[in-house]
Amino acid sequence: MAPCPLDVAIKNSWNPEDRSLNVFVKESDKLTLHRHPVAQSTDCIRGRQCYTRGLHVWEITWTGQQRGTHAVIGVATSQAALHCNGYQSLVGADKESWGWDLGRNKLYHDYKNEPSVSYPSHLNPDETFLVPDKFLLVLDMDEGTMSFVVDGQYLGVAFRGLKGKKLFPIVSAVWGHCEITLRYLNGLDPEPIPLKDICRTTIRHYAGYKINVIHKEVNLPVALKNYLLYQDNANQHFVF
Repeated sequence: MAPCPLDVAIKNSWNPEDRSLNVFVKESDKLTLHRHPVAQSTDCIRGRQCYTRGLHVWEITWTGQQRGTHAVIGVATSQAALHCNGYQSLVGADKESWGWDLGRNKLYHDYKNEPSVSYPSHLNPDETFLVPDKFLLVLDMDEGTMSFVVDGQYLGVAFRGLKGKKLFPIVSAVWGHCEITLRYLNGLDPEPIPLKDICRTTIRHYAGYKINVIHKEVNLPVALKNYLLYQDNANQHFVF
């Protein structure tokens, strides 16, 4: 699918009315937030829209040099806190939010009571995964999952059990003058899934992250490989 128009993207980006006072949405770029350089403060902002159904994809632009010690992206309910004193991974701190800490490669949800989980899941305990400046956040409210895509590679499901909730995209940041862009790419409403798509999803589930080397190591017809990799031809690539 082609990216949605800018006006639709703005309606699905940061909410200038639902934020920490230390964060604001830029007038010159309504998809981008700016955080004031306030010491010993963790600050969040939610998106404009609440999602309960459908599949939704955003492109996140967050320069690695502007992440600092606690850089977390994810989803949250309307009850999640938007500010706290000191520096912490505020998204994922309680039961109202689910977040991926980009520096620690950890998933947090109610982390004061629940242990964190490494993400991507195939990482070794001492391995560091460098998240680039741009990546995709994928929210599937029909399946109740949140996932991420980096450099065209699907990293697998980060969180499950989100179905039935009312969720907003959210970010928590601590770096002074950091700017984070939330660009809604597009979405799909719920509809019956074709059998061939169910088969593809099942194969990709059991293959895990190894699906990305299928074109090199598995002896399958080219058309089938392209289908499993969401490629309709050699010149076009889709992440979904």
